[in-house]
Amino acid sequence: MPSKLYIAATAALLLAASAATAVHAQVQSRRVLGPNGVPEGYTRVTANLNIFVPGPTGDSEEAEKLRDRARRIVYSTAARECDILRETLAQECVLEQVNNNLNATPRYQSSQPEGYTVNGTLTFSIKLKKE
Repeated sequence: MPSKLYIAATAALLLAASAATAVHAQVQSRRVLGPNGVPEGYTRVTANLNIFVPGPTGDSEEAEKLRDRARRIVYSTAARECDILRETLAQECVLEQVNNNLNATPRYQSSQPEGYTVNGTLTFSIKLKKE
């Protein structure tokens, strides 16, 4: 005969699994995805950002602060992009994904500064304004 502890653990596991399934079902019912993976009635917009931030590279504290500043540029742009899309062509806007790529650019010649090249890709789902 199973112990009371085994039965209680099994009941708790089943309860947790059913709660997780209910939450998953709620999320799916709010955003029905179309064949291209975008919610029905929405269009996907991708923006690319390429910036050079001059400054020290390497392991110094200044270089670390510069890397943080460079990444913040991409994230700040992503935060403002929905505002721009709503001002121009979107009725609704949802940020789907942000990719951030940071590369050190060493000084190859005296005329070229040392720094970081930042590449960002921002992906949004928008519902177009009605004309």
